[in-house]
Amino acid sequence: GRGVKERIGRESMNAAVRAVTRMGIYVGAKVFLIYEGYEGLVEGGENIKQANWLSVSNIIQLGGTVIGSARCKAFTTREGRLSAAYNLVQHGITNLCVIGGDGSLTGANIFRTEWGGLLEELVSQGKITEAVAQKYCHLNVVGLVGSIDNDFCGTDMTIGTDSALHRIMEVIDAITTTAQSHQRTFVLEVMGRHCGYLALVSALASGADWLFIPEAPPEDGWENHMCKRLGEVIAIQKLEPLRPGPCA
Repeated sequence: GRGVKERIGRESMNAAVRAVTRMGIYVGAKVFLIYEGYEGLVEGGENIKQANWLSVSNIIQLGGTVIGSARCKAFTTREGRLSAAYNLVQHGITNLCVIGGDGSLTGANIFRTEWGGLLEELVSQGKITEAVAQKYCHLNVVGLVGSIDNDFCGTDMTIGTDSALHRIMEVIDAITTTAQSHQRTFVLEVMGRHCGYLALVSALASGADWLFIPEAPPEDGWENHMCKRLGEVIAIQKLEPLRPGPCA
């Protein structure tokens, strides 16, 4: 998809693409890059290219994702997945690494479960032979979670989280000077859905005075506690007038 989340966190995707590509080459595997996500997988052709060591050089620092990303309605249909299976078989690909969120990984799982039936259908249509279907009878799928929310158990940090946190801190730095000079209180809402990781970590890093996260809903009377806390902070921050001292 091309939503806000991907635009924020894709720098990490380039690092993942580089790591998967180079490790695959290191262990002696042929590595192919599929451009424009599932759309490229369905369309095939120039969207599927064999990668070498230099294909992923100098990409870690780049924003976005060098292999592209796109929503693909065709892949949600049986016909689209049939075309995707044919393109993989044509390139001799039996291992698929998918980087994405709920939609991408759910699609990958459906593709995996249907793989045998898709090959049988390709044989019945005369697009591949029985021998080819037997040779590529099993598809291995690895999913790398691309989510700025950091809401997947079993991993320290999902792909995109660190980039998103970096952007949040940039915004906080930008508004802090205004907050201090105008003696104003700012409320900042960050993304994260049902996971409060980004809010919690950015609050700790910036020294926020109050925090709301889904995992810890506010107790009754939180409004009074928050106002009292903010009042205390404002009182502390007020500067006392300078008084002349004795000269040496």
